[in-house]
Amino acid sequence: MTSPILGIEEITYGAADLDTCRRFFTDWGLALVGDEPGRLTFECLNGCRVVVADPARHALPPAIEDGPTLREVVWGVGDAAALEAVAQRLRGLDGFTDITTPEGWHRVGATDPNGLAYKVQVSTKRPLDLPCAEANTWARKGRIDQPAPMYERARPVEVGHVVFFVRDVAATERHYAQALGFVPSDRYPGRGSFLRCAPEGGHHDLFLLQLPHGKAGLNHVAFTVRDIHEVFGGGLHFSRCGWDTQLGPGRHPISSAYFWYFQNPAGALVEYYADEDQLTGAWQPREFEPGPTVFAEWAVAGGLDGHTRRQKGPAEAPGGKFLTEKR
Repeated sequence: MTSPILGIEEITYGAADLDTCRRFFTDWGLALVGDEPGRLTFECLNGCRVVVADPARHALPPAIEDGPTLREVVWGVGDAAALEAVAQRLRGLDGFTDITTPEGWHRVGATDPNGLAYKVQVSTKRPLDLPCAEANTWARKGRIDQPAPMYERARPVEVGHVVFFVRDVAATERHYAQALGFVPSDRYPGRGSFLRCAPEGGHHDLFLLQLPHGKAGLNHVAFTVRDIHEVFGGGLHFSRCGWDTQLGPGRHPISSAYFWYFQNPAGALVEYYADEDQLTGAWQPREFEPGPTVFAEWAVAGGLDGHTRRQKGPAEAPGGKFLTEKR
């Protein structure tokens, strides 16, 4: 099956402390485009939306875990015909919905085996022409008579991927493959699956992790930025704003991406990332045994201080199969 999914259009968090979330996502680099009682709407540069709503004041899909967390993911397709094709596949699945939002967007959706609600709509994201850093390698000199950029803060381009703890990784992967046409990029056999929307694209749009105790929940939401320099500049700014690093900066061996993770008052973690692998239909999924050195080729424990530009606190030895496991 060829997937019509283009990427993430919108995510919705359920969280009660909207004042803190307003400051958090504004500092993160998103534009506040909607501020109504009990509900905030932010936009990335290309129009990808982040909604934070108080579950006591707004009807939201059921939570897959206690506390603030992600309640829904909306995926985008190219046109109405693609949306109708998705609707035909979703009809009859648990939680099937076919609605028109107050904004006039036609959405169809269902519930995955982990209990998460998702929907699909025709994409409203804007095309962008953004200047990005050229890297000079020994083999290719792409930056001539021009210094590499430095960023005072990040302006995320879009929500690039979401990561969930799932009760049954095989059943959840199978659901997204059959319902939406997702394809596997790499796997931790029996423990994790990296999925991308279509054969050609970034390394993963969705990552599913099954912990030994089988708990469902959100691990993190990842925001794409332009290049490695924006990962650093964004992370330093966010540190200066007083927000806590979970891990980073660092680099993932599996996707090759540079990362920086922060604690999120709306639920779990958020990540700045850049420079992930681009794959095609010729790619063959690999299998990895999870462990700290597989998760991170290198990583700075505690983050960097935004003022001194030096590591915060003493370094700690990594532990656990996945460094982003919630304790």
